[in-house]
Amino acid sequence: MRRSYILGLVPLTLMLVGFGLGATKASAQTAYNFVVDYDTLLSTDPTFKSDVPGVSKIKIQGTSNNAPYGLSNFISNNYSLFNPDTSIATSYGDPAKLGVKGAPIGGDRYFGGSNELIGISELGDDMAKFGPGTVSGSGTISIKDGTGIFKGAQGTIKFIENDVLGSDPSQPANGKATLTFAFTTPKSVPEPKTDAAIVGMGVIGTSLLLRRRRLVKAPLNLN
Repeated sequence: MRRSYILGLVPLTLMLVGFGLGATKASAQTAYNFVVDYDTLLSTDPTFKSDVPGVSKIKIQGTSNNAPYGLSNFISNNYSLFNPDTSIATSYGDPAKLGVKGAPIGGDRYFGGSNELIGISELGDDMAKFGPGTVSGSGTISIKDGTGIFKGAQGTIKFIENDVLGSDPSQPANGKATLTFAFTTPKSVPEPKTDAAIVGMGVIGTSLLLRRRRLVKAPLNLN
């Protein structure tokens, strides 16, 4: 009986110890929300040849004097399909979404110091409207990762851009863009001494039960 009683305590102890060792770190996130105005330079790649009519390779460079976290520059490489009937161009970072095969995937990089953000236009809302001497665009960039304090970043960048076209459309166009950043980064928060506390409870509880069992079995000494 005593042997079975002691053996019955073993699973209890292992359960408590195992529960303590299985405790995990709690997850938390740091949220970032800010707006930056950039001076932009829009250009097309004259060397790009597409097997899909109306597709161009677009590059936008941006600079800012007041960007937080060192994000004073950005480079955006996308593929744009122009519809002459609507004068609207739709852009993606992945050329395959426009039917272009064999071209490298583009993307966006926001940088300037030790912290960087990496993103891509993939939602289909990146559109530019061409007017007389102007281009007005807007859309959303999906943030996929980052470096420095932005490592593991996930979120979006919404932008509004206006460019002024020169008389020669093959020449770069200057403009202004307002970018609204909204993203989070992961942060691990350890549970305070959870493992040690639960393991200690298992050991102490088992010791007390065994001691009580020995006292019950011991003969009384009345002399």
